[in-house]
Amino acid sequence: MAELEGFEYGKSDFVLLDEVTMEQFMDNLKLRFEKGRIYTFIGEVVVSVNPYKQMDIYGKEEIDAYRGRELYENPPHLFAVADAAYKAMKRRAKDTCIVISGESGAGKTEASKYIMQYIAAITNPSQREEVESVKNVLLKSNCVLEAFGNAKTNRNDNSSRFGKYMDINFNFNGDPTGGHINNYLLEKSRVVQQQGGERNFHSFYQLLRGGTPDMLSRLHLKNEPEAYVYTREGASVVTGSNDGSCHKAVLSALKVIGFTQEEITSIYKVISTILLLGNLEFEYDGETVQLPAADSVRHIAELTSTDPESVSKALLFRTVATGGGEVIEKGHSQQEACFGRDAFSKALYERLFGWIVSRINGVIEVKDYNPALHGKNTVIGVLDIYGFEIFENNSFEQFCINYCNEKLQQLFIELILRQEQEEYHREGITWQHIDYFNNQIIVDLVEQNHKGIISILDEACLTVGNVTDTICLESMNNKLGQHPHFTSRKLCPTDKTMEFHRDFRIRHYAGDVTYSVEGFLDKNKDPLFQDFKRLMYNSSDPVLKDMWPDGQLSITEVTKRPLTAATLFKNSIIALVGKLACKEPYYVRCIKPNEMKSPVLFDEARCQHQVAYLGLLENVRVRRAGFAYRQPYARFLQRYKMTCEYTWPNHLMATDREAVEAIVTQHGFEEDVAYGHTKLFVRTPRSLYTLEQERAALIPILVLFLQKVWRGTLARMRCRRMRAIYTIMGCYKRCKVKGHFWEVERRFAGVRSMEDYGKSVEWPTPPAALAQFHAITQHLHRRWRARQIIKNIAPSDMPEVRAKVAALGALSGERPSWGCARAWERDYLANARDAPQTSSNFSRAAKELKGRDQYGQVLFSGFVRMLNWFNNTKDRALLVTDKHIYKLEPKKYKVHKRIPLESVTGLSVTSGSDQMVALHTSNQDDFLIYLQRGQLCPNQDRVGELVGTLCDHFTR
Repeated sequence: MAELEGFEYGKSDFVLLDEVTMEQFMDNLKLRFEKGRIYTFIGEVVVSVNPYKQMDIYGKEEIDAYRGRELYENPPHLFAVADAAYKAMKRRAKDTCIVISGESGAGKTEASKYIMQYIAAITNPSQREEVESVKNVLLKSNCVLEAFGNAKTNRNDNSSRFGKYMDINFNFNGDPTGGHINNYLLEKSRVVQQQGGERNFHSFYQLLRGGTPDMLSRLHLKNEPEAYVYTREGASVVTGSNDGSCHKAVLSALKVIGFTQEEITSIYKVISTILLLGNLEFEYDGETVQLPAADSVRHIAELTSTDPESVSKALLFRTVATGGGEVIEKGHSQQEACFGRDAFSKALYERLFGWIVSRINGVIEVKDYNPALHGKNTVIGVLDIYGFEIFENNSFEQFCINYCNEKLQQLFIELILRQEQEEYHREGITWQHIDYFNNQIIVDLVEQNHKGIISILDEACLTVGNVTDTICLESMNNKLGQHPHFTSRKLCPTDKTMEFHRDFRIRHYAGDVTYSVEGFLDKNKDPLFQDFKRLMYNSSDPVLKDMWPDGQLSITEVTKRPLTAATLFKNSIIALVGKLACKEPYYVRCIKPNEMKSPVLFDEARCQHQVAYLGLLENVRVRRAGFAYRQPYARFLQRYKMTCEYTWPNHLMATDREAVEAIVTQHGFEEDVAYGHTKLFVRTPRSLYTLEQERAALIPILVLFLQKVWRGTLARMRCRRMRAIYTIMGCYKRCKVKGHFWEVERRFAGVRSMEDYGKSVEWPTPPAALAQFHAITQHLHRRWRARQIIKNIAPSDMPEVRAKVAALGALSGERPSWGCARAWERDYLANARDAPQTSSNFSRAAKELKGRDQYGQVLFSGFVRMLNWFNNTKDRALLVTDKHIYKLEPKKYKVHKRIPLESVTGLSVTSGSDQMVALHTSNQDDFLIYLQRGQLCPNQDRVGELVGTLCDHFTR
């Protein structure tokens, strides 16, 4: 088979991979997808990758090429599997089944259509009407089931939220005569609640957006999904399909299948009832719960053909039978009423979906069949089932779906091993038991009586009292704490990916899945008050009455609790596995290559996720469990003859088997192989790896030698170049460093004799290696220059220099002019040139103050103008000593106020040229002064002098 397609298309069978690793599996899958080969075998299993485009590989020529041929005579194709299943059914009178699995959008429906197309083409060459009718109904039924069972999720616009198994019946001639559809686990919780970005079932939006105004009016609806609570979340979600055109297609399909107009009307009445129920609100008046929306109740009663009082009563009350046979009515709380409404809505939709499936079965089932007259009736089953699901939030539905996959995987392993044994028997090989991963332990974890998770859930549901999801999780922890495939946050406190009292994790065969236990009990109980069942059974609409047969029981007759949802699902899956186990299985594993529906994009991470949860690597390993590799002698010889001197280039032995034995003997694999009648069986992959490695070493030996020599030459050339580069770099760095030293020495050679001591000399740009040294050198030069300048200043001038330096630092360039260029007199009141009329008076007053307050020196004095709180100004004299600040009368110099200098906390000045100064004190006795210019110089700025003097004093 591998030779039918060129090696450039990869391996046509994953069993032929050199190593069973995810990397090699994905490389082969991607290569085949890019080359347009969307089908690949794993033994008898077909792996299908959705091409997202029409491919011309399903025409009459392809059908003729695969008809009646063996599985490996042609490249992998759906037709090969369909023909193998049909041949087994017709020739050996065996019931067969084709299991199609994969997530929505992976091409399961298309695969089932092509399988149906192939079966119809090879069984009905004369286009017999009854066969065409069966095929047409089955295809049209898919359109209806998609509308009512599919929904838009965050992963797919058309996600199947139920599982489907379809039996196609054939007569003794091999012609299809009818069929039967089973549905599994409809996700009815979606009816009342959806995750963000997802929609309710398609049927709701198709009705609201595709229904005619007259139809919607009769159903009391508006064509606005956002107007209804159950469809509001998905009202703004964009999908790839048109709801209006889909609605027309569904109406047409219902008519083709055989639904009457009255039945179609009843279907959409149920949909309308659910939408109106979702908008019902309950009000609590302090004593009882009321329904204020009388119109909505009347509309619901009209749609369900019941009376409004019965509808209100069922929504607001619950009829309970006492132990003595007495019947009482118990009013709901507001929460109970809302819960009952939602449970009723979900049950309505589930019953509707089940009724539609049973109605389709009534049309396509085989009628008037008599085995004595018509011969043996054989079956080909087609299972279109949900794949393994791992979401961010996994709930009860994902738990059931993954349990179903565990059961199917267990069945797959058992059946594959059985087929393996049959092949070994045909080839005359003695079967030896090979250990393999048996996921029966995981199946038992879920379904085992008294110990499994479903039993624990049922026990919690049947326990009297307020049993919560958390208590149920605690029970799981206690009973399953030692199980190797079960854990929770309590059992593994360090695992922060799980939450306490909420999450538990099951180690499935396809990966670990964390489930949130919230809602498990409610979904498992699936409680529905008996009042709703009786209400619907008493409806005058025959369709509704037919959907609710259990409503005929009176309240006193209903004593036994119904089975829980998990138990019902477990029983249905066990029945399904029983059906499949008695059939010869064929498998189609569908993979979705990307989320963009692009025919060229292969999202490797997305595909790898699907390969993991579909268990495809597990399939390959199970296929190779007994003997990893099997191949006819001629093909084995063609691939590995170069590894043996007796078979290269051509052998001279009697048969190919002898030549193959020579290869095996030379490599010492005698204990690892078995010789069949037509094939060689290799037990372990290691032997195959050794052959492949030797083959890979021999074929390209010359190329490898040339590569080795040339790479060595390149390496030596590169090494010589690098040595030269480092030598040049070292010399260049030393040259640049020396050059920089010389240039600095040259430029700064005469700075001692320069007027500015080298301030104007421009520093040369240093090399990168001397960046830090350059900064240090500049700092040293600045300090030296400052020292040279300062040492020439007379000691008597140093106080003024210090004050000016302090002013420069304090003002930080905020004031454009602050008297830096002039000499600072500081004691202006005692200066006869600045205050000729009052200087003598001030000297006497200052002498008295010095004698009294014992201050050491005058820091600053001058005339000022004071501004008080009442916006009045007065002329004053300011005297700042090293101990106090004095406010003096400007002529006699009488003290008006004395402030300790140590109480001054700061001062504020403006950035302009005005002479305004605010002095701040610790006792918040601040005062605002305006420095007045004396006669010495009318334009003097004395703010800088005051600031510098005070800052220098406080600093010292």
